[in-house]
Amino acid sequence: MTASAITVSGLRKAYKDKVVLDGVDLDVRAGTVFSLLGPNGAGKTTTVNVLTTLIKADGGTVRVAGHDVATEAKAVRAAIGVTGQFAAVDELLTGRENLQLMVDLHRASGGGKRMVAELLDRFELTESAGKPASTYSGGMRRKLDLAMTLVGNPRIIFLDEPTTGLDPRSRRTMWSIIRGLVADGVTIFLTTQYLEEADQLADRIAVLDQGRLVAQGTSDDLKRQIPGTHVRLRFTTVTELDTAARVLSDATRDDETLTLRVPSDGGTRSLRSLLDRLDEYSLTAEECSVHTPDLDDVFLALTGRPTEVAAK
Repeated sequence: MTASAITVSGLRKAYKDKVVLDGVDLDVRAGTVFSLLGPNGAGKTTTVNVLTTLIKADGGTVRVAGHDVATEAKAVRAAIGVTGQFAAVDELLTGRENLQLMVDLHRASGGGKRMVAELLDRFELTESAGKPASTYSGGMRRKLDLAMTLVGNPRIIFLDEPTTGLDPRSRRTMWSIIRGLVADGVTIFLTTQYLEEADQLADRIAVLDQGRLVAQGTSDDLKRQIPGTHVRLRFTTVTELDTAARVLSDATRDDETLTLRVPSDGGTRSLRSLLDRLDEYSLTAEECSVHTPDLDDVFLALTGRPTEVAAK
């Protein structure tokens, strides 16, 4: 079994009378992407701040990279990297100078020129390395910011909305970089306002609402919890559609597309039962596909709020 990179048990945090985190439990496996979702005020930022030793918890235990954040904060900081929502680059410095500054702060042996060159190449910033960061596009700044985070060779990286404000092409470039990091064994703790991003990247997702976890699991696990999963059957003739509609009385028909929508949990057992029933009546569907709610549906069902509220 893969080891845990982050374990959280009974995490609590309050500001005066306002409880921000109320008994949060998390288990993030090493070498995976874990995404924390939630509307504004859910407690996402507070959770990240506790995990990265920026604030202290009021209760519970938290271990990051095997170290207790309360008693071994220095060891935790040595093992992690943090990339905030806004790129933390010095706009007066060039891309190369920003990276060299991080190298100097980490006191890398030999001045780290080779490391700087490798990071510039890895993030496709070599051509613009000599230009001030103030001239960089949003996507370039985010890439430079993440490259700077990697100078310390962290095994766990916290990404707070890494693609906010980026165009679709730049966002997908960042996705590719994140996947590459995970392939190298890095653990990613991701908060994002884009549910598609969590769907594409995360091995596991947790939904936080009003300081409590309301769901955890894979993207498919969460979607299966929400009503609306169905099997779509398309037939070639109206006669076949009529017969199938009589056999599957709980289905919804669409005469224009010659399809039936049959309520289902999407599991193999129920799908096999459905196909066996069609076979009993010598019916054959031209197409058969399982459709599940997307993460937007999941988010709305779990928090009672649309995803537009989940901006931060």
